[in-house]
Amino acid sequence: MESVLTSPAVDRRAVVSLFSRLRTPSGQANPLPFYDELRSMGDVVPAPWGGYLITSYGLCDRVLRDRAWGVPDSEWRARQGEATRWSAASSREMSRTLPALNPPHHTRVRRSLGNMFDRKGMADIKDAIEESVDQLLDRLAEKLRTDGEADFSALVSDELPMHAIGSWLQLPPADYPYLRALAHDQVFTQELLPSTSQLALSDSATGQLQAYFRELVQERRRAPGNDPVSGWLRTWDALESDREAADEAVYLLALLVFLAAPETTSTMLSTMVWLLLEHPRQFGWLRAHPDHVPDAVEEVLRYDSPNHIISRVAPEDTMLAGVPIEKDRMVHLMIGAANHDPRHHLDPGVFDIRRKAAHLSFSSGIHYCLGAPLARLEATTLLTALLGRLPGLQVGTPPVWAPRVGFRRITELRVVPS
Repeated sequence: MESVLTSPAVDRRAVVSLFSRLRTPSGQANPLPFYDELRSMGDVVPAPWGGYLITSYGLCDRVLRDRAWGVPDSEWRARQGEATRWSAASSREMSRTLPALNPPHHTRVRRSLGNMFDRKGMADIKDAIEESVDQLLDRLAEKLRTDGEADFSALVSDELPMHAIGSWLQLPPADYPYLRALAHDQVFTQELLPSTSQLALSDSATGQLQAYFRELVQERRRAPGNDPVSGWLRTWDALESDREAADEAVYLLALLVFLAAPETTSTMLSTMVWLLLEHPRQFGWLRAHPDHVPDAVEEVLRYDSPNHIISRVAPEDTMLAGVPIEKDRMVHLMIGAANHDPRHHLDPGVFDIRRKAAHLSFSSGIHYCLGAPLARLEATTLLTALLGRLPGLQVGTPPVWAPRVGFRRITELRVVPS
């Protein structure tokens, strides 16, 4: 049974200070010391803004797997009041998508998707991803030849996920830059403590995405084809007698599937390249042992997950690590800290691509990330190509990070040839 780390009292100001420092450039560059500090306060730490922070791997895993723990759905958000962040238009809209649904509604919507990224689905999209990787690395190599340096994030990491999901959904490539920019603004409503200005950006982006994907559904309704949106329309027409309700369900699926790609996957790709270039001996070993590319991707996900926080709501008065949690109270599962829990991982602060250890970076339980197979395919395809085409790539200057806590994002990763 997992041991419990407790703390008799937690200084509210210390927690506030810790999260303030996490948002600084040094905190973004290396959040691990801050997670060690947070973990020293206990497995369950009261959050100054309400709710609790869960730092242990075992507790995070238990809550994620327990179906009794809910997600902050539309009813929960409405109960928080009009003066809270949960009343923002973007928050209300996200509460209608699959990650914010609880059973039985979640079960019905999840079943309508089927196994969209199963082995057959991945085989169908694999060729398109390989072609995109080749084209993007051609651009990167040309930029390196002409300028002597290049921004890997802008030229590759931001582009590949957009190409992959755009091609799969059969969106016009001319729309990719517009949609990617909206995705980067929309994510603020899912951050831990968004500011008023950030919520305004998210509200605006959400409104534009609503219009875009509702129109997409109507286009596929008028001219159905062999694409996921048309397939979902056929599925929901069989589930719903009301055509407007079916169209709305498909719009929410398209919105969700799109939003899952440009933000988290692009961060994962940049983080992967940065970590491996910062560990050249491991990068070199991987060139000699390419069969371990999938292991390297999993270690990247453990070491620095694209999303460091997942939230859940207590279904009733309960206890976690001896701490009473009131019904309806939110707990923030600190995935970034849990993946470095020394009681679960040996030497968790060491980046080791030969490590075979579980992580929570794609969540767990009924809300396990649907796009995980696609993200893994993009990462393994890109890394395999890099090993063959640009084995001497090096980091030019330290990465630039967005000042976030939950959703990590490298905004600039300058690389140079050897």
